[in-house]
Formats: sequence, structure tokens, C-alpha cells
Amino acid sequence: MVVDVHQHLWTPAFVEALRSRTAPPRLAGPRGWTLHLAGEPPYEVDPRDHDLDRRLRLNADLALAVVGLSSPLGVEHLPPEDAWPLLDAYHEGAFALPTPFKAWAATCLSEPDPVRLAADLDRGAAGLQVPATAVAGPAGLLRVGPLLSVLEERGLPLFVHPGPAPAQDGGAPWWPALVPYVQQMHAAWHAFHAVGRGRHPDLRVCFALLAGLAPLHSERLFTRGGGGRGEVDPHVFVETSSYGPRAIDAVLRELGVDVIVNGSDLPYATAPATGLGPAADHAVRTANPLRLLGRAAEPTTPAGIAAGGHIHIRRESRR
Repeated sequence: MVVDVHQHLWTPAFVEALRSRTAPPRLAGPRGWTLHLAGEPPYEVDPRDHDLDRRLRLNADLALAVVGLSSPLGVEHLPPEDAWPLLDAYHEGAFALPTPFKAWAATCLSEPDPVRLAADLDRGAAGLQVPATAVAGPAGLLRVGPLLSVLEERGLPLFVHPGPAPAQDGGAPWWPALVPYVQQMHAAWHAFHAVGRGRHPDLRVCFALLAGLAPLHSERLFTRGGGGRGEVDPHVFVETSSYGPRAIDAVLRELGVDVIVNGSDLPYATAPATGLGPAADHAVRTANPLRLLGRAAEPTTPAGIAAGGHIHIRRESRR
């Protein structure tokens, strides 16, 4: 019963919507797979990465894979007249995917519409994904507050994913993933703990890529008056994509195992091994994701699987 809460799969409907555009984000070129984003050089997308049959083979061992919009495209930040055709195409394809897929809903953040979000959630979404750039401070959290309230009313989670990050001129190709993405996740993590939790006491939240390792800064946070050490919110999760056993182990020592969930970021990365033994693997890959997703995971939750509770961790040798 392995769950992956973080994948991306561009369905034909979404691809055609990107190809129909004349301004970024768009797909162009002879084959229609050249991605143009504002402030970035053209990027050749590999169509095999978004081939459904190939992905089903890669997901053969999964009971549930949750796909989300590629937030670095910047779709959610577009004006409504530009955002909604892309968002509707994304939902059309994502909600029609076969087992083992579910989808995170996406929504326009330039003019938040709670009614429209509610309708999309009620189509079977696992919850709502937002770019970290939209919740990286008190003002952003206030702006999306009505959307988060819709999630609370339905008992569905929020997934925070890196947002747009234009590459630097002449910079290394890995720069956005290593600098802006991590900074965005730090800001979103600390903003939620500073003001978001007080406004949304019942919201379950998951931060991608271990929140950019923001939890490891708790000692510095404590010395600056940001709360007591050892305070762990059991409804704030972090997922593992793009990291490995050393980072997972470090975050586990800070937060405990019960809030770490498995994510791969397919097709851009694969799910990491925890290196912590079968008990931790069960927690990270099964029990914790099911607790994060709550009722959204019920159709694929086998009887008898416990979600939560203390789990003993066996640490493997570091030799």
C-alpha cells in the first residue's frame, strides 16, 4: 500500500491548452513540445515523461499516486481570463486519469474564487495545491484565506509546491531548484507557522521537498523568539521529493517520523529510500500519506491499516 503524494503528468487536454497559447506559459516548436516560460530560455519537454501508459508501468507498485499542476509554470498567478482555460484543461485531464491516480486541484490565485474551488474539490480532488509564492507571507495567506477555509470545511489538505522561479542569466541550470525553490519553501513554512495556523486551526498542510529543510532551522528560530523547541504540529507534513536518506534522517530527528510523507516528483525525480528500515518505510509510504489525505484516500485505503501512533525507528549503519 505505497502512496506517492507528488507527481506531475500532463494530459492531452492540458498539453493542447498550452499549445493554444501565444504567450508564456506555452508549448510551441515543430513538435509542440518546446516550453516557453517568462524569463526563462526555451526548454525541450520529453513527451515520454507525460505518456500515460509509461507512467502506469512506473506506478505499478503504487496504490495511490497524486498528480498536481506544475506550479513553476506560473498558471495560478495568471489573470483569470488566462488562468482558467489552462486550469479547466488540467482538471479535465487529471480527474479522468485511471487508478491509481488522484489529483490535487489547482485554482486561480490572482482573483481567488472559493465557489469555483469548492466545485472542483467536489469532483474528487485530493485537496488543493498552491505555489509557495502565494503563501510566503502574512499578506499571501490572508489573500488565499477563503480558499483554505473551503479545504477546512471539507476536511481536505493543502499541498504547498514551489512556484515560478526565473533562471538567472548565464546561471547554472540547477539554480532555480537549489536557490529560489528552497527559499520559497522556507518562507511558506515559516509564514504558515507564524500566522497561518492561527487562522486555520484545523487545516492539514503538506510542504514539498521537506519544506526546503526549513524545519532544521528550529534552533535559530528558538533563539529569535519564534517558539519552543520540540513543538511539532501533527497536522503539518513534509514530503520527501528530491532529497535522500541523510536529509530525511535529519528532518526526522527534528519533527519525528509521523509527519514525513513519500513523494517522488515524477517525472523529474524518483521517490527516495528512507534508509531507516521497514517501520519507517511503512510510516512514510503508507500510514502518514493516508493520514494527510484523510477521506480523500478512503476509496483506496485497505481495512486494518493504522494511520498514526508511535513508530519505532531502526537506524541503519552509516558506514
